[in-house]
Amino acid sequence: MNLGMLKPGESGVISKLDIKGPLKIRLMDMGLIVGEKIIVKKVAPMGDPIEVVIKNYRLSLRKSEAEGIMLDCVPENKEETKWEA
Repeated sequence: MNLGMLKPGESGVISKLDIKGPLKIRLMDMGLIVGEKIIVKKVAPMGDPIEVVIKNYRLSLRKSEAEGIMLDCVPENKEETKWEA
């Protein structure tokens, strides 16, 4: 599954960055690394861009960029506190 498939409120753990070149380095510099939890906060009406929370800050990504970020699903835990940035 990729980040572009998630709906607002859903989350996952980054398993792979299927992106090449300088964009991959830039995303990794912003904290998008394997093993980090990521939560989708908002999706624009036409589906692009996508606002996510990672490492307790908000980041907007193009849908094409989000589709290159592969995720493992995280089961919802009602007791877990949601990140608010």
